[in-house]
Amino acid sequence: MARRKKGDPVHGWIIIDKPIGMNSTPVVGKVRRAFNAQKAGHGGTLDPLASGLLPIALGEATKTVNFVMEGMKSYTFTVRWGEATDSDDSEGAVIATSDARPTQAAIEAALAQFEGEIWQRPPAYSAIKVDGQRAYDLARAGEEVKLAERQVWIDSIALVEARENEADFRVDCGKGTYVRSLARDLAESLGTHGHIVALRRCQVGPFREADAICLDSLEELEHREQRFERLLSLESALDDIPALDVTPGEAQTVRNGQSLPLLKRSDQHRLPASFWEAYEDGDNRLWLRLEGQAVALAVFDAGTVQPVRVFNHG
Repeated sequence: MARRKKGDPVHGWIIIDKPIGMNSTPVVGKVRRAFNAQKAGHGGTLDPLASGLLPIALGEATKTVNFVMEGMKSYTFTVRWGEATDSDDSEGAVIATSDARPTQAAIEAALAQFEGEIWQRPPAYSAIKVDGQRAYDLARAGEEVKLAERQVWIDSIALVEARENEADFRVDCGKGTYVRSLARDLAESLGTHGHIVALRRCQVGPFREADAICLDSLEELEHREQRFERLLSLESALDDIPALDVTPGEAQTVRNGQSLPLLKRSDQHRLPASFWEAYEDGDNRLWLRLEGQAVALAVFDAGTVQPVRVFNHG
């Protein structure tokens, strides 16, 4: 006999405005307890130094976490000039100093080289694994950590305000971008050193600040029905992915693990124009819905729609 899962079958997304000083994992635990949910996971780690959006998936919504993590993200951040730290933020030890301070004009002129596809070396204090161990564990143990550069995407970066010793920025970027590395490299390009002293995430994929609730407010609603008013649907994470409407019979076929044949051109016209635009760029993902509710994540291949993850949220 299968062991009964603890908690309630709660499905959807809750967007937490994470406070400074907390790791992401305890936030997931607090949200799970607030909803007495059977299962929970987050859509992208935030450092303790950072505040802002931390999307938490409950129940079947955990199957959509990868879509959220792959989405674009927006941050505001503050760089302090003149000091480099071993963590590239204010929590680390100072390892180099400079008296040089960039002008506003110099900062604005330097930003263009950090847009588009760029190479970036992640901070030594990061969650990247080195020989099976987290880089930050090795760094804290005093070992020298040299991480390989990798390509990331910066959609845009803008100067918000420049002061003598600090400057505020906003950046829109893709998966895997380290804002701490961006601040470090920007400072070096300006002939000085720099590190992050403030960082806030303002957007994660389809989720915005208007969707968020602070952790204290959620905990006040624990065991009260009002907390479900802040729960976003599982489908909200799929806004950027084309959807195919299916019939009840087709939905049952997919739930049985079988593919849907769309071999005829007339059948393929059921797929929305947005799907074919993405398909031309090599993206064959879509999600199937019945009366607005997600049935499965799927891919279109060789004339058939093949389910990848089936949802069981009733």
